[in-house]
Amino acid sequence: MDPRDTAWEHDDATYRAYFWDRSRAASDEYEVTGADVEEVLAWSRARAEQTGSAYTLYVRVTDGGETGLVRLSGVAGDPFA
Repeated sequence: MDPRDTAWEHDDATYRAYFWDRSRAASDEYEVTGADVEEVLAWSRARAEQTGSAYTLYVRVTDGGETGLVRLSGVAGDPFA
């Protein structure tokens, strides 16, 4: 990998956390800004433990005008599949 291949950086990340409740086959979603990834990871893990749910944490990325999600931690794919 060449570190010079980076075209841009963004210091203020937006995170999206999904908490999967298998008992009702639904999720609760939260968008988090103004926090460091370590803070958001700790909050996600604590909330999942408190609620008995699984979680997935993403960082929201905009590329070429389109918004997408990059998984950072937690359940991959559809946990209800």
